[in-house]
Amino acid sequence: MKAKELRNLSLEDLRKKEQELRRELFRLRVKKKVEGLPNPMQIRNTKRELARVLTLIREKERGGQT
Repeated sequence: MKAKELRNLSLEDLRKKEQELRRELFRLRVKKKVEGLPNPMQIRNTKRELARVLTLIREKERGGQT
């Protein structure tokens, strides 16, 4: 998802997305060790998207102040 799409989500939806991305990241790391990944960039992309979500959660918690 792009940052614009994420900004339209509510705080609850962002928290759900965070949990989903954390599970996905864990799954990718395990899969990498066990059988290898066809595209190792998946881990990097997932980490970046998680960082975007965490940033938006923090912004919304602070009331949009930057």
